[in-house]
Amino acid sequence: MTVEISTPLTEEKVKALKAGDKVLLSGVLYTSRDAAHKRMVEQVEKGGKLPFDVNDSVIYYVGPSPAKEGEIIGSAGPTTSYRMDPYAPYLLDRGLRGMIGKGDRSKDVVDSMIKNKAVYFAAVGGAAALLADKIKKVEVIAYDDLGTEAVRRMEVKDLPVVVVIDSEGNNLYETEKNKYKII
Repeated sequence: MTVEISTPLTEEKVKALKAGDKVLLSGVLYTSRDAAHKRMVEQVEKGGKLPFDVNDSVIYYVGPSPAKEGEIIGSAGPTTSYRMDPYAPYLLDRGLRGMIGKGDRSKDVVDSMIKNKAVYFAAVGGAAALLADKIKKVEVIAYDDLGTEAVRRMEVKDLPVVVVIDSEGNNLYETEKNKYKII
C-alpha cells in the first residue's frame, strides 16, 4: 500500500508512518547538503536565523544537476546522508520533521529522530531523472555561492520515497540486513 502525504510534515503524520511504508510526498521540500548544513548551523550559532522555517519541514539531500533547456531542474537523485549526520540532530531539535536521502544514519541521528518524532525517507538512487519529473517548481533561497549545494525551495508532486527509519527508530537498514545473515 502507498500512502499519500503532503507537507507540512506534522508530528501526527510522522507518528502514523512506519518503516517500510511507501509514500508519495507532495508539497514544499528544501534541499541541502553538507556544506549548506554546516553554514546553517554556524549561522544560527552566531545569532542568525535559518534560511527557511525548519519546523515541520522536510530536507531533501540533493545537489541537482543543471537544468536542460526548457526544464526547471536537472537530475535530482538523493545524496548519501551520513555526510549530514553531524548537523542533523541540531536541525531536528529545531523542528525538522523529515529527511530524504540514501544510506544509513548514525546512532546520534536516529536517537534524535526518536526524541523529536521525525522520519527518514529513502529515495531511489539511480532514478535521478525520474525523480526530477516530480519537481514542479524550484528556486534558490540561500547560499547561491555553493552552486549545486545551495539551499532550494522545491515544490514536488507525488515524489516516491520509502520510510527507512521511522519515529520509533525502526530501521530497515538493520532489519532487512538481519534477514540475510548466515552466521
